[in-house]
Amino acid sequence: MKILVVSDTHRHDENLLKVLHQVGPIDGLFHLGDAEGSEDYIHQIANCPVSMVCGNNDFFSDLKREEVLTIGPFKIFLTHGHYYCVGAGTTRLKKEAKIKGCNIAMFGHTHKPLIEYDEEITVINPGSLSYPRQEGRRPSYILMEIDNRFEAHYTIHYL
Repeated sequence: MKILVVSDTHRHDENLLKVLHQVGPIDGLFHLGDAEGSEDYIHQIANCPVSMVCGNNDFFSDLKREEVLTIGPFKIFLTHGHYYCVGAGTTRLKKEAKIKGCNIAMFGHTHKPLIEYDEEITVINPGSLSYPRQEGRRPSYILMEIDNRFEAHYTIHYL
């Protein structure tokens, strides 16, 4: 199973379209907020199930603030992250994920890609496809691949 994880596209969907063509068929798309009105368009171009949460710039959106999904042995917490002060670290986010019984927490907001392994929680941030803030400022996304042994593998990719 291959899941594309993106965030902070901010209505600039050209790079998301490029990524969708590059990665080929996917089984799911997780968008972690700040689509800024492109929700319907993203659903149209994804050609797979889409889970999307509301970001701090998704004004007037009907998107959920956060979502918990189960895929095989994984319980995944999706949030934009701004309610958990992710700019100052992942401590509050991990605590909330544990309260919700999750073993994976995915967030955006910082525009910086991150894969952080903990004994109990794996924390994922795909960065931003539109306004990257990490050194080098390359647009980024994460592929989550679940193999036939139900082990998850994460890879940060750059455009």
